[in-house]
Amino acid sequence: MAEPEIKTERMSEKEVSLPITSPGLRSSYRPAFSLELCDGCGVCAEQCSFNEIRMEPRGGKTIPVANGRACGACHRCEYTCPQQAITIEEKPIAARAHGVWKSADMHRVQLQAASGSVALTGMGAETDQKKYWDHLLFNACQVTNPSIDPQREPMELRTYLGRKRESIQEIEDPRELSNSLIRLNMPLVFAPMSYGSINLNFQKAMARVASKKGLLWYSGEGGLHRDMYPYSDHVVLQVASGRFGVSPEYLQVGRAYQIKMGQGAKPGIGGHLPGEKVLEGISETRMIPLQSDAISPAPQHDIYSIEDLRLLIYAIKEASGYKPVCVKIAAVHNVAAIASGIVRAGADMVYLDGYRGGSGATPAIVRDHVGIPIELALAAVDQRLREEKIRHWASVVVAGGTRNSADVMKAIALGADAVAIGTVCLLACGCHACQRCNSGKCPWGITTNDPVLRQRLDPDWAEERIGNLINGWYHEMQEIMGLNGIYDIGSFRGNRLLLRGVGLNDRELSILGVEHAGE
Repeated sequence: MAEPEIKTERMSEKEVSLPITSPGLRSSYRPAFSLELCDGCGVCAEQCSFNEIRMEPRGGKTIPVANGRACGACHRCEYTCPQQAITIEEKPIAARAHGVWKSADMHRVQLQAASGSVALTGMGAETDQKKYWDHLLFNACQVTNPSIDPQREPMELRTYLGRKRESIQEIEDPRELSNSLIRLNMPLVFAPMSYGSINLNFQKAMARVASKKGLLWYSGEGGLHRDMYPYSDHVVLQVASGRFGVSPEYLQVGRAYQIKMGQGAKPGIGGHLPGEKVLEGISETRMIPLQSDAISPAPQHDIYSIEDLRLLIYAIKEASGYKPVCVKIAAVHNVAAIASGIVRAGADMVYLDGYRGGSGATPAIVRDHVGIPIELALAAVDQRLREEKIRHWASVVVAGGTRNSADVMKAIALGADAVAIGTVCLLACGCHACQRCNSGKCPWGITTNDPVLRQRLDPDWAEERIGNLINGWYHEMQEIMGLNGIYDIGSFRGNRLLLRGVGLNDRELSILGVEHAGE
C-alpha cells in the first residue's frame, strides 16, 4: 500500500494535499482557503507575487491551491480577497520540542542544506535580545511641578541639526547659521533607503512629507533621481563606498551630505544590489551599466584612519559650499570612542545605526549576531561627548528599532538630537514585515521596481499614510513633554532624570545613566 501524502493545506472542512517536499523547501506559513466563501475569482493568485497560490479545476469549479513553499505571510491575498475567504496560518516545521533547537533555527539549517547559499533576509533583527526601550519608563508631574496641557499651552518641538557655537558671542554673522544649521519642526528624519532597494513611489512619498512637515529625508546610497530634485532642499545625500550617483552636480543639490561607514543591520560588510534589480532608472541614477550588480565594498577604500575621514569630510564641504556633513556608523563595541574621533574630524552630525536597524537585504547571521542595541550606544556616545566637552560640536541622530513616539522621546531623553525612522514608514504603507525585500517581488509595491508590482503603491496614498503617522506622533510627543512639565524639546534632550529603569541590572543602568524605578 502506498504511503499517504502529508496533508499540508486546510481548505475549510476539506483538505487539499501536497507532495512531500525535502526539509527546508517549504514555508512556515500557509494561506488557508474557505471553499464555502471562495467564488474562484483568482484575485489571490494574481496578487501573490511569490507564486504561492495557483488556480486549479476541482470538482467542477476553479479553486485556489497553495504550493506550500513560498508564503512569507505578507497577507496581500487575505487583504485583497473580495470574499474574505483567506486566512494566513503559521505552520512551523515538523519537529519535536528541544531545549536548544528552536523551530526557526532548524528551518534555517534545513534551508541552507537545501540551497547551499547564505540565508538572506530583510528588516531588522528579530532575536530575543533585550529591547531597552521597554525597560525605560517616563516620570510625570503631579503636585509641586504641575504638568502642561499641550491643547492649551504652546509646545516647542523645533530643533536644529549641525555644529553649534559654544556661546552666542562666537556668532559674528547670524546669516552664516542658515547654511550650517538645519531646522527640523520636530526631531524626526526619514532613514536612508536607496532608490533600488525601494521604488520612486515610496521615496517620493517620504520626500513630500519631509518637505511639507519641515523634516529631512535621507537618500541612501542609490543617488538622486531627477524626479526627486524638487525635494532636494530637504534631502541628505549619501556618499557610500560604491560612490553611486556621486558627481559635482550631486554635491551641490542636497541640503546636507552623509558619509556611510557602517549600517546597523550589517556592521562590517558592504551592500549588493543584484543586476536583475538594476533597471533603467536605477542604472541612470547610480551611473552604472544596465543590469549590472551594484556592489558596495565593505570599507571606504580611501578611509583607513580618522585623518583619512577628515579629508573626505572637508572635500565634501568644499565641493558643496560648506553644507553640513554627517557620518553614519553602526553601533558596535567602542562606539563612543569612534564617535568622538568622527566629531573631532569635523563631522557636523553623527548618525548612529543600532542593532535592529532595518535593511533591504542582509545575511541573517550578520543581522542577528553583530552590533549592540542603539539605547546603550546612544547613552555611551552622548556621555563621552559631554565628558570631552565637544557635545555641541555635532548633532547625534539615532536609528534602529524605533516603533512609536515613546521610543523617540526616550531616545531624546538619552541624548539624541533627532531620531530616524524607516521600517515604521514601510508598515504604514502596507508592509507586513515578510522579510522578502531582497527578492524584488514586494507584494505591496514598496521594495520592488518591477514595472507591474510598483504600481500597487500610489504615492499620494502613501504620502497621506506617512503624513498621518507623523501627525499622530507629533501630538503624542507633545503629550509626553507636557506630562513632564516641559515646554521645549531642548529641555527634554539629554535629561535622563525623566527616565527610570525597570528590570535592568546595575551595569545596564550605569551605561544608560538612569536610576532604577523607585529611586
